[in-house]
Amino acid sequence: MPEILEKILKEKISADHLLYVSMKYTKTCDVMINLIKRWKIMMDYTFDALLDQAKKKKTLKKIPDAPKLRLDSISQVFAKDPAVIAALQEYQMFKLIDVLKKTKENEFRKGVCLRVTYKMQEVAINLDKLKEYADTIEKFIIFSKDYLSKKN
Repeated sequence: MPEILEKILKEKISADHLLYVSMKYTKTCDVMINLIKRWKIMMDYTFDALLDQAKKKKTLKKIPDAPKLRLDSISQVFAKDPAVIAALQEYQMFKLIDVLKKTKENEFRKGVCLRVTYKMQEVAINLDKLKEYADTIEKFIIFSKDYLSKKN
């Protein structure tokens, strides 16, 4: 299990660099999109590891192959863990970031904003929203590290 934790933490370090360094100096929507993609990759690794561990702990009989069913399994197995459920909700949008309709505003300025149309609603992703996402993901990673490091 430590190798998957290393992979997850490596992605988290890259994402944190994008958020706290690259965003600070560039203030572009492309950096926001790359950050969201990095979070998505990190969450993919984490969800896979959680499913593997749940199977080892016998709280899950079989890990489904289909992505939608994998997410459903995660929401069932970890239904009582708010950190996982909150991360799962953010992940739903993150995985679609390439295909969603996007509008860029105030690039290279303090008020940089990426407006994304998700589920027929406009989501304004600005620096504050990115920090909210980062907080949700931080709680998710803390929970996951704890869960993955526990033996049966």
